[in-house]
Amino acid sequence: MADDPPRSGGVPSEQVGGSRSEQSDASTGDGPDTTDDRYVVVPTHVYKRVTVFSTLFAVVTVVVGFLLLDSATDRATRDLSQVDPLVALAGLGCIALGAVTYAFSTRFRAEGMGNAKDESDESSNNG
Repeated sequence: MADDPPRSGGVPSEQVGGSRSEQSDASTGDGPDTTDDRYVVVPTHVYKRVTVFSTLFAVVTVVVGFLLLDSATDRATRDLSQVDPLVALAGLGCIALGAVTYAFSTRFRAEGMGNAKDESDESSNNG
């Protein structure tokens, strides 16, 4: 039994790539040494403007979309044959446009702004 190879493939994890956190950072690409292509880093004043106006646009288009959908279906009381399909599709399109606008606006980051899940100030145990 003493001559059995380790179960992790024959090489201890300390010799493969360092600690477990270094391995996860290297495999996922979210380590502190790599750049994250998901975010666009802009100056702080641009970040504030993008956040405010994109959120405002997203909220307005979603509300307009629901109003159009509501008017097309007459508060969901019309039969399916009486629903105005163009107005209903315009409402669904406005809702989708608002959702996409908000989703893309979250890609912007201000200079020096980090991601909360990348910080290691707190311990990783949940109990």
